[in-house]
Amino acid sequence: MPDTPASSPTPLPVIPRPSRTESGGPGGLTLTAATRVSADAEARGTLTWLQRELGAATGLPLATGDEASAQIRLSVDARAGLGREGYRLIVDDEGAIIVGNDPAGVFYGAQTLRQLLPPDAFRSAPLGGAVWTLPAVSVTDAPRFRWRGAMLDIARHFSPKREILRFIDLLAMHKLNVLHLHLTDDQGWRIEIRRYPRLTEAGSWRTESQLGAGKPPEFDGRPHGGFLTQDDIREIVAYADARHVAVVPEIDVPGHSQAAIHAYPELGESGLIPVGTQWGVFDEVLAVTDNVLEFYKNVFDELLELFPSTYIHVGGDECPKTQWKNSASAQKRIKDEGLADEDELQSWFIRQLDDHLTARGRRLLGWDEILEGGLAPGATVMSWRGEEGGIAAARAGHDVIMSPTATSYLDYKQSESEDEPIRVGTLLRTEDVYTAGTVPPGLTEEEAAHVLGAQVNVWVEHIDTPRRLDYMVFPRLSAFAEKVWSAGERDYAEFEPRLERHLERLDAVGVEYRPLDGPRPWHTRPGVRGWGE
Repeated sequence: MPDTPASSPTPLPVIPRPSRTESGGPGGLTLTAATRVSADAEARGTLTWLQRELGAATGLPLATGDEASAQIRLSVDARAGLGREGYRLIVDDEGAIIVGNDPAGVFYGAQTLRQLLPPDAFRSAPLGGAVWTLPAVSVTDAPRFRWRGAMLDIARHFSPKREILRFIDLLAMHKLNVLHLHLTDDQGWRIEIRRYPRLTEAGSWRTESQLGAGKPPEFDGRPHGGFLTQDDIREIVAYADARHVAVVPEIDVPGHSQAAIHAYPELGESGLIPVGTQWGVFDEVLAVTDNVLEFYKNVFDELLELFPSTYIHVGGDECPKTQWKNSASAQKRIKDEGLADEDELQSWFIRQLDDHLTARGRRLLGWDEILEGGLAPGATVMSWRGEEGGIAAARAGHDVIMSPTATSYLDYKQSESEDEPIRVGTLLRTEDVYTAGTVPPGLTEEEAAHVLGAQVNVWVEHIDTPRRLDYMVFPRLSAFAEKVWSAGERDYAEFEPRLERHLERLDAVGVEYRPLDGPRPWHTRPGVRGWGE
């Protein structure tokens, strides 16, 4: 589909930018207490969502009517030629029609319809006195990429269920469709595994947390912990599914496993160790014995019961080899399996999990370190150390999700000002997120087809409250959403006025985003040092 021309004098104030828009002239549809809505069987989920969300904001009943009497009509029609997740929205004086290629397309059409109303349409209760008029318009739209994701780390600082549900709503508002949950790390294990209760009894909390990244490290002296029960996970997955967001779980192995080793010391190479309290990369890794593999296969089997996602993330990043080099059992495994070195040992470990997941109809996903020592046959690579891993995987015929640190890490600093809270990494402005490419240059058309899409990552070592999460994620996530949804050239000068209007919607939702002109005094963290400065 062609893009909305950058030269259009009155671009629709919608994020992400639709593929094609045409003004319907003057007039439009004004919603009143008499407005009725209808949906066919496949679109009823979106109808329920629209009645609940828009009804709460406007105070209008938006009662269900039949197709003949309804002013807003929703339907699915795979024959309409709209493409995967595509939709068509037409508004005129008579009503509004949303046709989706599939149920997801109808939902995205409803999200666009909501953005055509005043920003107060995103509030949770009516303010009174508003006129709710949809402009006359025709929108035809479909996403550029099938994987439009965000990773939320809940291992370093735990996010309770209510915050995860809120995050899902914000992803859906931006037409993003993957929530990657980073559930385990050195500093905490955040998901109930019934077969191994000590993972949460002992591994879900730590005695204190490092403050910033100064040297020598400073600590806050406060215990931190929490985990999601399996019923919490079921609720999160169902909530996300109703909003067409797939939840992809990550259990990080064989590095970043101190919390698991603390709970079950036999998993590691060095006996009992504490749950991590510092940030960084540490030598403690999993052993590569049959018992450890059996343990994690059992963990993943419980995960498969909870998460219907095709993809299961196994981490695989930042795994030092020091302990394996000095481990009799690791060296025996290298010899017995005919492996060249410790890099191949890690690859062998990942291949065992790949075989296990493939046999159960799932696909293994890992950070680009899983390329080292040879890639498991069914693996999909998440390229974070620049684009090189993604390029290598695509050229080898593997699917890829692009997530390079320089343009995808939303914990990175947003300006060079000392007022930015706990500055880490390199500069990543909203404009940088928006203008960054997704498909690496130099790939052939066939290789580029292996790029499923992209995601941004939110690592939370230095993000310890929901307010701080809002500040670091928004509005950069809004810019990312347009990058992975909208095809064609991107011009930040054209995007920024639409973003400013979008910030009014975020205000209405209650998102405490970073203002475009810089942080407010309460956003700062004086005296807490970051890294990379």
